[in-house]
Amino acid sequence: MFKGPADTEVPVRTVLTKGVAGIGKTLLTQKVTLDWAEGKAHQDVQLLFPFSFRALNVLKDRSFSLVQLLHHFFRGTEEVRRFEDLQLLFILDGLDECRLPLDFSRTRVLTEPTEGASVEELLVNLIRGSLLPSARLWITTRPAAANQIPAECVSMVTEVRGFSDEQKEQYFRNRLKDEEATVVISHIKSIRSLYIMCYIPVFCWILSVVLHKILKQTEKPKLPKTLTEMYVHFLVVQAKVKNIKFHEGTGADFHWTPETREMVRSLGKLAFEQLQKGNLIFYESDLSECGLDAEEIARYSGVFTQVFREEPGLYEDKVYCFIHLSVQEFLAALHVHQTYVDSVENLFSDRKRIGYPDLFIIHQTAVDQALQSPNGHLDLFLRFLLGLSLPTNQSLLQGLLTQTGSSSQTNQKTAEYIKQKLSEGVSAERSMNLLHCLNELNDGSLVEQVQWYLSSGRLSEGGLSPAELSGCNLSESSCEALSSVLSSSSLTVLDLSNNDLKDSGLKVLSVGLKSPHCKLHLSGCMISEEGCAALASALRSNPSHLSDLDISYNHPGATGVKQLSALLEEPHCSLHTLR
Repeated sequence: MFKGPADTEVPVRTVLTKGVAGIGKTLLTQKVTLDWAEGKAHQDVQLLFPFSFRALNVLKDRSFSLVQLLHHFFRGTEEVRRFEDLQLLFILDGLDECRLPLDFSRTRVLTEPTEGASVEELLVNLIRGSLLPSARLWITTRPAAANQIPAECVSMVTEVRGFSDEQKEQYFRNRLKDEEATVVISHIKSIRSLYIMCYIPVFCWILSVVLHKILKQTEKPKLPKTLTEMYVHFLVVQAKVKNIKFHEGTGADFHWTPETREMVRSLGKLAFEQLQKGNLIFYESDLSECGLDAEEIARYSGVFTQVFREEPGLYEDKVYCFIHLSVQEFLAALHVHQTYVDSVENLFSDRKRIGYPDLFIIHQTAVDQALQSPNGHLDLFLRFLLGLSLPTNQSLLQGLLTQTGSSSQTNQKTAEYIKQKLSEGVSAERSMNLLHCLNELNDGSLVEQVQWYLSSGRLSEGGLSPAELSGCNLSESSCEALSSVLSSSSLTVLDLSNNDLKDSGLKVLSVGLKSPHCKLHLSGCMISEEGCAALASALRSNPSHLSDLDISYNHPGATGVKQLSALLEEPHCSLHTLR
């Protein structure tokens, strides 16, 4: 990980690893830590310190020296005389969860590990290289928060891309019995949008939980098609489990009990208020502010164990969290939606409207708030909030959620407002989230909006993460639109991985591959020999425009591999990396 490119001798000090929510960044840091401890990797590192910003947030009002901070978290480090003499690796997991003011322009310079300072000052100087300049750092983050670290402080950027198609299937076979796994895999392959989303491991987990329950109750279940619908099903499943386990229900006779409704209401209030404050772990005092006492806290974490839990770890007091940040974001959206429908109170505004609730008002406010977020902490929340306006999702939550009736006109107004914001030149990361929001609203113009966005040239300005242009539910019919703008676009990196393009789509796309210095990711696009032949032909006629080509997790066959590999031997071909 800390070896630089083969053609350079510049040492790699800080690696920044990006990845969308639930992709497995934290699990990866744990795996690397375990491999190091077992002597399998990074054995030139003498001491490894795994931190999470989630844990460091708790210390935001306290002062330490860097040495004292290490003593606070890691027993046995008191015996180390000089950390400067050792090869150290610091893991800082979850930059997107950091609520410390990391100000790299104004924070004073610290050079001595024994000098006292605030935790945020220690982190800034450690990342700058002022403190322990020989130490290595590995920072993980959601893409939207990556810009909190100045580019000059980062040696290398990597990305967690999630499961390949083969790994998706293997995950379900590992979690479920053979017969059930076969049925689940068959079902999700028939709903391409869900199959694509399964590149995110936490989504695979939620999907396996939901489909396992649904398949046991119905012969031909109606499968969820959007992110919101999946999380709605997940909440229903968890409530049914609670009802069966604690009230001797059967699941088939499930209805929302007053206790379960109160649990969801309280947890939703907690989720939203703490999300607004930037808190992802909570003390009992935080929960009491939402009307929860110690007895309720213990019951909720013991009953809704797949939603809310007591956080294990090195903490002085009991600390709680949601099972995953996306679950907190979903429940927060549920709370905002329900509060507005019931009391016409916009929780994003101090003003209280009188009269019948117009969901467009809350949608408009939420879009504006999400666009103003510096680290994207309301991106998924916004997707969930918009998705909850669909009648299909409201009917699934009947008995818990107040039904708003037909909302097609409201959703159309919301979609038009989102398109207006896209045209105003918001950042690349924010724009891609807005495109996902259109998908949650079942807006039919998604491909049209992607085409416009590509032709606008803005992708080259915003430092877009490759994971945010892949898996957008594009098919071969989308390629004609994309092909028509490629030749005139300033786009230099195009990632269409995990989309159902097929050979016919790639043939159309190949015609438009005329942009200079382009990198093209086509991983997992169901491409075979025929598509590779079209691609090879296009590259042969324009040999100088493509430098990097990724067609992993496709079926090129021996002929396709041979045709593409032959390009590497041609003197005028700029292709230097073929995956």
